[in-house]
Amino acid sequence: MKSTLVSIFGILMLTFSAAANAGENPRVAAEIIALVRSQWDAEMKGTALPEQLSTLADDYTEFSHELPVLLSGKALMERFSGAPSDGKTLYSEMLNPKVQVYGDTAVLTYHYLGYFRERDGSMSKSLEKATRVYVRQRGGWMLVHAHFSATAEVK
Repeated sequence: MKSTLVSIFGILMLTFSAAANAGENPRVAAEIIALVRSQWDAEMKGTALPEQLSTLADDYTEFSHELPVLLSGKALMERFSGAPSDGKTLYSEMLNPKVQVYGDTAVLTYHYLGYFRERDGSMSKSLEKATRVYVRQRGGWMLVHAHFSATAEVK
């Protein structure tokens, strides 16, 4: 009985300890959200691709609703992102952002709302669910993984 109580107490202490180290950190949340918005601003301004992708880790991976495979590596993303696009992003917004911090790892989840001008001049909208995982590397936050899923069509 005593060993069972000690085991339960130990598990509870580990659980509370982990919970105390995890969760939202307003300073880190602001840093992470600013990184994403900075990337979007660079894209909309037509900034050089290396600057747009400067926070991607070399071993970055991505799941996207646009392709049915895992995209792996910063070099691949540079080639993929450099392909001619069908239009221009006019506006990007992050809705319901939540940043969870676990030591040197931060997980950002949000809904993405974007407005685009297509090549023919018509306008389109995009609403997606997004998750981005950042790790503190080389003195800054680096994006190591992202997952983007389309949601219902926005009208």
